[in-house]
Amino acid sequence: MKKFFFVFLILIGFSYGQVVIGEWNKPVTPVMADYVKRLINKAQQENAKVVILQLDTPGGLGSAMRDVIKTMINSPIPVVVYVYPPGAQAASAGAIITISADIAAMAPSTNIGSASPVNMTGKDIDKTMKKKVINDMLAFVRAIAKEKGRNIKVIEKMITEAKNLSAEEALKQKVIDVIATDLNDLLKKINGRKIKKASFTKTIKLSPDEKIIYVKQNFKETLLSILTNPVVAYLLLMIGFYGIFFELYHPGSVIPGVVGAISILLALYALNTISVNWLGVLLILLGILFFVLEIITPTFGALAVSGVIALIFGSIILISPDSPYGDIPVKIILPVALFSAAFFLTIAYLGIKAQIRKPVTGKEGMIGKIGVAETDINPKGKVFVEGEIWDAYSEVPIKKGEEVKILSVEGLRLKVTRAHRKH
Repeated sequence: MKKFFFVFLILIGFSYGQVVIGEWNKPVTPVMADYVKRLINKAQQENAKVVILQLDTPGGLGSAMRDVIKTMINSPIPVVVYVYPPGAQAASAGAIITISADIAAMAPSTNIGSASPVNMTGKDIDKTMKKKVINDMLAFVRAIAKEKGRNIKVIEKMITEAKNLSAEEALKQKVIDVIATDLNDLLKKINGRKIKKASFTKTIKLSPDEKIIYVKQNFKETLLSILTNPVVAYLLLMIGFYGIFFELYHPGSVIPGVVGAISILLALYALNTISVNWLGVLLILLGILFFVLEIITPTFGALAVSGVIALIFGSIILISPDSPYGDIPVKIILPVALFSAAFFLTIAYLGIKAQIRKPVTGKEGMIGKIGVAETDINPKGKVFVEGEIWDAYSEVPIKKGEEVKILSVEGLRLKVTRAHRKH
């Protein structure tokens, strides 16, 4: 009966027992946690024999790390974390994810460790808080290391002393299980290994022609990963400010306001994920405020200079250089600050120019215009100006056909005089 069942599965196109492979080469974020859940769900749907996560990460958020580990521990399918390719790293949160796998593997010329807790807002963790965080992390990794049969003392030093190991050192000190040069080598070396889970024990049995299924990041995961790039988040924040300001300055433009609002929302999502220093955000807002005040109350550049200084300092401290997300390069900050100053100073200049410019429409725009006397004016008569005939009066006699210059507009009557054109 069992034989007929498997024949039936083959006939309907069901592949029994496959290897599902995912790849993550970015910081540990909530996006990664969602991706790992989708990876393991896919493995369950395909009735896979093993899940392999190729990892290369500088670390990331502790909360996201715990979500990833929780998903792996509760997976009914054995999970292999493979630090790959050569030159890759599993640092900080990535190190703890690696040692939490059912099988921890590394490629040659890779490294693992440096899992000391850091505050990604750019501020030092005070001693009391640091002690709490370290003790919590130590208890967490001790439980994992004990369950997986790994070297507890060495793993503790990754947290307390930021210890870092090469692949060879990690294998020798029983932090990992396997060193594999590539995927084929890894599949050979994990074949036949016995995996102990909390509720069951399973032996990985792979055939030479095992079907491989790669699970790529979907559009949503790719987009959110791009947004958590500090430079992208920073530029979105600045574009948002420009768009909102332009909409307020020119109501009804619509498109700048829509683009600005969307950019601000995306930037806030990214900044919240990155866990930025909010003092930096406030300094950037202060810089923008100085630019706006420069437009409202021109100070001949004083407020603009203050805005540039606040914007530069805010941008520099926005993200800690120690953050696994990386920092914002100065070569990005300076052009943005200078462009912002130029943008707002240009608007201020155009506003002042518009205020002192002579009116060209309405009654005020009529003053100084040249027209032609339609009748004799002595002192009253009519003139033809800008395609219209007006009642007019003059203090000097003007003959019909002579050119006149408008001196003032008094209701529906013009005060004119004889025009003296320069030749």
